[in-house]
Amino acid sequence: LRVLNTNIDGRRKAGYALTAIKGVGRRFAHVILRKADIDASKRAGELTEDEVERVMTIIANPRQYKIPDWFLNRQKDIKDGKYSQVTSNNLDTKVREDLERMKKIRVHRGLRHYWNLRVR
Repeated sequence: LRVLNTNIDGRRKAGYALTAIKGVGRRFAHVILRKADIDASKRAGELTEDEVERVMTIIANPRQYKIPDWFLNRQKDIKDGKYSQVTSNNLDTKVREDLERMKKIRVHRGLRHYWNLRVR
């Protein structure tokens, strides 16, 4: 099964199989399944095309499905102030942009990253 440029193991249960997607954890995966009305005990390989499509739309815009803002992994974005769930390649891009911004404005965290020291 291939979702969001990620291979998902069809033998695992759907909730845990979705965690293979970068930016989707266990709790978020189970919330997605609940909102999509998919049985959590179902294997990922048993999902129909329609169910996979529903999962992808919920991942793409979780706020439309009443998933609360505090559950999302990108809260109050620096540039646009929006709440969103960032996944796969977009997550890597956002993290890199954040680190570059911190280095540029010479924040303590940014300097620690620049010097390759431990950052809490």
